[in-house]
Amino acid sequence: MKTCISVWLFFSSVFFAEFSALGQKSNFLSAATAALPDTGPLAPGQGGVGNWDGVINAEIEGSTAARSQHWRRDFSSAENYSRSIETNRARFAHIIGVRDPRVAFEAPSLMATVDQPALVGRGKSYDVQRVSWPAFGDVRAEGLLLEPRGRKPVAAVVAVPDCAQTPEQISGLTPGVAVESQFARRLAESGCRVLVPVLIDRTVEVRGREGYRSYSRQPMSSREFLFRPAFQLGRHLIGYEVQKILAAVDWLARDNDSIGVIGYGEGALLAFYASALDTRIDAAGVSGYFDARQNLWSEPFDRSVFSLLTQFGDAEIATMIVPRTLLVEACRGPQVSVAAPGGSRGVVRSPDITRVKAEVARALQLADGFHPPATVELITSGDGQGPFGSVEMLSRFIAAVNPGTVLSPGVGTVEVVASGFDPRVRQQRQMHEIDRHNQWLLGRSAQLREKFMAGLDSSSIEKHEDTKRAYVNHLRREVLGRLELPLLPFNAKSRLRYDEEKWSCYEVQLDVLPGANAFGYLVVPKGLKPGERRPVVVCQHGGGGNPDQLVKDDAGAYHSFAARLAEEGFVTFSPSVMFPPSDSLVRKCNSVGLTQYSYVAAMHQQIVNWLRAQPYVEGDRIALYGLSWGGKTAMRMPLLVDGYAMTIVSGDFNEWTWKTVTTDSDYSYVFQPEPYIFEFDLGSTYGYAEMAALIAPRPFMVERGHSDPVGTDEQVGFEFAKVRHLYNARLKLPENCAIEWFVGGHEINRGETFKFLHRHLGRSRTP
Repeated sequence: MKTCISVWLFFSSVFFAEFSALGQKSNFLSAATAALPDTGPLAPGQGGVGNWDGVINAEIEGSTAARSQHWRRDFSSAENYSRSIETNRARFAHIIGVRDPRVAFEAPSLMATVDQPALVGRGKSYDVQRVSWPAFGDVRAEGLLLEPRGRKPVAAVVAVPDCAQTPEQISGLTPGVAVESQFARRLAESGCRVLVPVLIDRTVEVRGREGYRSYSRQPMSSREFLFRPAFQLGRHLIGYEVQKILAAVDWLARDNDSIGVIGYGEGALLAFYASALDTRIDAAGVSGYFDARQNLWSEPFDRSVFSLLTQFGDAEIATMIVPRTLLVEACRGPQVSVAAPGGSRGVVRSPDITRVKAEVARALQLADGFHPPATVELITSGDGQGPFGSVEMLSRFIAAVNPGTVLSPGVGTVEVVASGFDPRVRQQRQMHEIDRHNQWLLGRSAQLREKFMAGLDSSSIEKHEDTKRAYVNHLRREVLGRLELPLLPFNAKSRLRYDEEKWSCYEVQLDVLPGANAFGYLVVPKGLKPGERRPVVVCQHGGGGNPDQLVKDDAGAYHSFAARLAEEGFVTFSPSVMFPPSDSLVRKCNSVGLTQYSYVAAMHQQIVNWLRAQPYVEGDRIALYGLSWGGKTAMRMPLLVDGYAMTIVSGDFNEWTWKTVTTDSDYSYVFQPEPYIFEFDLGSTYGYAEMAALIAPRPFMVERGHSDPVGTDEQVGFEFAKVRHLYNARLKLPENCAIEWFVGGHEINRGETFKFLHRHLGRSRTP
């Protein structure tokens, strides 16, 4: 009997101990505690997202060592070497936007009017004429042709000035470049046929359209104005101007056995890149540019090349020129600070001789397998900050293009035959042609996206899920970028923020990556029973917002929707993100193939992982609902983050490619101060309809206020019709796709979207 009583007492004590412990873990669901169970305390004044700059800086620093995995150089012969780097050349052409076919032509056209003859100057042994030649689409290159008079050229050269210089200045026709640095003129005097293209300059003007949006007119450089829409379409101003150079090479290669390309400053960048792509170029001369590129993010925005540093520094690009000759002149390069919309700036710095030497040495090390050794020659002008186009540089260059040829001693005179030419008119013409080409590409972009997505088979849900995997992987790898790094243990910390009648709100911080955190507000309904699990809505704020507004700001655009959802029985989590992000952070991301959404996705992934680990959360029923920039996040996070079951996009969904590319509307982001908006090649791959197709068959909803200034009803309806067709006609899931049109503006409406959440997350709506 005593034994039975002892056993009963033992099991009773265990039962009551477990019940008591369970009650303690559940108490916070009915009565708020200072911190969440199983979390450390978050002290007042602490909490935040930490140092994400450090994470991206580490990616940049590690990129140099990681590049080797992309190269399989075969040094057994020049032919085998060229074949072994074909994929690298193709990749390089892709990221700098060399994609449009060049236009075949017989010869450059002389540019003359009844008032302005084509012949503009005469040297002792050559003539100077204004010319143009087709490049791609309807875009033509313009510039000068310096042609030997009465004799065959000893070599053909494309001489490319800096974008702050004109062809006339480096040819000696107009002031602006010191006589000893007029390298086009010096090469013509030495018997070369020289073609000199004009570049788009960096003149800063207020650009945009007069409209109801005051911020649709912004100070912006000419190069950035053309770069922005091109970048979104998978093109680049750099690529466009490289195409102009290569079109010149197409013509020069017909009648000349020896071809060289030489440039200074921005022209050196273009000469360098063109020579890396085209093996017909025998020698490349790069003055005032070659350098380590780890600080690419600090240069002008128009130099941004998405994912450049993952495969290419200047040393790696140099190895696409060898065993041909590459001459690097360490000299005083252009130094300029370029204002940009929103107050951000880009700086061009004269390369430091120490870094130049180190990068040349790295190039030689990478090309060490050649026998005889590859020619990457460093020529120092003065102490590395002397004038460009030095005698030594030009002498080595002309001898490399055509061995045995020597540079003409001294500098001759050039006679100006025609005056009165206004280079600003030519500059505007060149800008207009590239802008027109961008807009032509915009007109074709929907068709290109449809063709791109042709491999998505939506004839059944099973086939749709199977065939979309490749697209999701491509988007993660090539377009938005995902940080493929192991996430840290949660190390969750929390503190009570608000204790209300129906819910409790906690500030929560989670470790994500070394030095970098996720942070946000968790709102939990009161009255949860032990063991009860609830669905979660992750609520994302927009630009200038914060989690507090989603919980405690009924009068604002968010209408406290995170708290209102908690009152209807949902658990909610409102992440805090760095928005607007710093230009430098986004630019750093772009240089290694990432975007602002890459680090946001790491935060969201850790948040989703943590939520799924909580005993009161239904882990397979987590939705994402965002307004404005939060709507952009709601479009993209389900494709970058594993675990989101559905999404609602508020105040953002529209014809995104049009909005980011058009230069004919004050809705356009081209004229607005947010450089972080642009995502490379998105316009020819994934518009919002295509992103929604990859979210499918998960429930997808759009919330649209008729007076929301982010776009027009027509744009929203045009794009949403494609999504509706997919869900209704193809996947046969009409209930999984919805849009609410409401009378209102840029705000959360809390109407049909709440019903949609209840319907798809399995909650019975509270009266």
